Amino acid sequence: MSVQAYDPLADQRTPEGPQFDVFLAGTVFLDIVFTGLPAMPAAGTEIWAEGMGSCPGGIANLAIATSRLGLRTSLAAAFGDDDYGDFCWRTLAEQEAVDLSRSRRFEQWHSPVTVSMAVDRDRSMVTHGHAAPMSASEMIGSPPRSRAVIVALSAEEPLGVPGTSSWAELAHRDGALIFADVGWDPSGAWSPALLEQLSACHAFMPNAVEATAYTGTDNPRDALYAIADRVPLAVVTDGANGAMAIDSITGEEAYVPAPRVTALDPTGAGDVFGAGFVLGTLCRWPLADRLAFAGLCAALAVQQFGGSLAAPGWGDIADWWHEVRAQAGHGGAYADSVARRYAFLDRLVPTVPVGAVRRAAATIARHADLEMAPLVTGKASGDTTTHEPRAGSETASETASEGAHADPDEPEDPEPPRVPAQKE
Repeated sequence: MSVQAYDPLADQRTPEGPQFDVFLAGTVFLDIVFTGLPAMPAAGTEIWAEGMGSCPGGIANLAIATSRLGLRTSLAAAFGDDDYGDFCWRTLAEQEAVDLSRSRRFEQWHSPVTVSMAVDRDRSMVTHGHAAPMSASEMIGSPPRSRAVIVALSAEEPLGVPGTSSWAELAHRDGALIFADVGWDPSGAWSPALLEQLSACHAFMPNAVEATAYTGTDNPRDALYAIADRVPLAVVTDGANGAMAIDSITGEEAYVPAPRVTALDPTGAGDVFGAGFVLGTLCRWPLADRLAFAGLCAALAVQQFGGSLAAPGWGDIADWWHEVRAQAGHGGAYADSVARRYAFLDRLVPTVPVGAVRRAAATIARHADLEMAPLVTGKASGDTTTHEPRAGSETASETASEGAHADPDEPEDPEPPRVPAQKE
C-alpha cells in the first residue's frame, strides 16, 4: 500500500499546473566515496578509510536532493547498460521517485565513475568516463512542463544564443524558471563571457571561488553585486561561512551564516543547498528563510557520507528542528540564536509530516537484501518505503537504503529504452 508523500507545494497544485516541479539534465556518475581518511595516500602507499559508500552522483545529487524535499523531479541523463547503470537507474527511479522518462540506456557505453576521497573538510576526486552518445537537447526533445529547471552554464550547450534554443530555454518558454550553476574551470581561464548566458536565467548560484573568478572581483560580496547586475536572483555560497543573496524582484538582500556542524563528507553539498533554495523560491519564502533552509539542508548532508544519498528529507529536517527547539532557553546563546533564525520551520514542521522521508546509508544493495531492513516509516515518494539503517553496519544486507517497494508483489517499472552507442 502506498504512503502519501509530504508535499510542500500542495497549496499551489492545480489540474492545469506543470507536470513536474523541477526538470534536470546532465551526467549521472557512479560515485564511490571514501571517508575518514587521515591524509591523501602518498605515491606507492596504501591507506585505509574509516568508511565508504556508493551512490549515483553528478546530476543525480540534485535530482535526489529535490525529490527528497517533496519536489516532483524529472531527470534526463544517459545510462550505460552495465551493472553500474542498472544500480543508478534503479536507485533513482524506484528508491528516490525520480522520473526518468526523458532518460535513455545506451548499449556498450559504460557508466562514468568517480572515486571521491574526503579528508578533513575537503575532498579530492578521480573520474573516468566518456561523452554521452547523445546531447541533452537531442535526448529530451520537447521538455515536460515544470516550475523550474536547474542547469550548469557551459560552452557546449550555451543559453541565450540567437537562432538556437537549448532544452532549458524551451522549458523557460513554457513557464519554467531557470536556476543556473557553474562548474570548476580546469583551464583556469574563468572567461567572463560565460556569464553572458545569464540573460536567459532567473537565478545564478555559484560558490565563492567560482563567483569571484568569473566576475574578476576580490571577495564574495563584490562578486554578488556584480552577479546581481546580470540576473534577478543572485546567490553566492561560501561553505562554512554561509551564503548571501540579492533578490532584485522583491528588493531583498540577505546574509545567513551556516549552522555549525562537524563535516564528514562535503560531496554534493552545493547541490543540496541548491535544491533547498529552489524549493524556498518556489514556495515564495522570504530571502533570509530561503538561505537559512538551504544552508540547513547542506549542513545536514555533510554530516553523512555518500554524496547524493546523504541529502536530507523532511523527516531529517523535522528531527533537527525538534532538537533545536528543545534546547532553546537552556542550551546557551548559540542555541538560542539558531532557534530564532529557524523559527519559520515551526509553521512548516510543527510535527514530523506524514509521508516525510529520512535518508539512509549509501550502499549497493541486492534486491534480495531489501526485505531484510527494518521498516520504520513512509518514504516521500509514490510506492516506496523508508528503511532506517542499523547503526554501525556497513554490510549490504543491513544498510539497504530506503529502497524496497511497499508492495513486494507489485511489478517493477518496464525496461527503459536502450539505444546503441558508438564503440570507443
